[in-house]
Amino acid sequence: MSFHKHHRARFADPMEFITRAINKLNTLWLCRTYPFASVGTRLFVHYTAEIERRIAHRIKLGNLVSLNRHVWLNVSAVEDDGEPVIILEDGCAIGHRTTISAKNCIHLERNVITAQSVLIMDHSHAYEDVKLPIRAQGTSSGGRIRIGQGSWIGHGAAIVCTKGELILGNNCVVAANALVTRSFPPYSVVSGNPARVVKQFDPIRNTWVLGSIKPMESEASKPELALHAS
Repeated sequence: MSFHKHHRARFADPMEFITRAINKLNTLWLCRTYPFASVGTRLFVHYTAEIERRIAHRIKLGNLVSLNRHVWLNVSAVEDDGEPVIILEDGCAIGHRTTISAKNCIHLERNVITAQSVLIMDHSHAYEDVKLPIRAQGTSSGGRIRIGQGSWIGHGAAIVCTKGELILGNNCVVAANALVTRSFPPYSVVSGNPARVVKQFDPIRNTWVLGSIKPMESEASKPELALHAS
């Protein structure tokens, strides 16, 4: 393909420029007028993403964060003050139609990326009285979610914590359509409903092994490589 043909192909759709301009203006508007707990540089927010102004003070966004088409950041219990309950560190990229709904805390560490249609939720609907409609029972007390740096969440996966703390270690992979309801150690590939480890990287042997590594076989059980490692 000649240079001129290639150049025309890149800009064949005039609406592309308009969409980029709208996204840029939308991002600038949010950065300058929304009361985020903090917001970094080079943020990208697609104009279809949903973030209500009234919850912005409970959201913390790092540098180079991107929120793509129809992403929804939701805070279920809005208070006038308090610590951020949605934290997206530097380099996080949230895929199309992903929902992050927090009541207590959902924390994505550096360079976590999600595919499309992912759900990350640290609470659920309460269902203690079978005589009442579920919509009238509010939400559960919920838990907390932390996803380690460098992790990848596949298409249609759901990470849900209804109590306690759910932690994915660094560089985990969650397969498409997996349902994650408990913690997993670093370097795990998890799949299924409910999710389980299908393979894990063994730092002792410097290779991948099927299933979970036995604690006695790997340094992953040591405190410095525990789930809370960052």
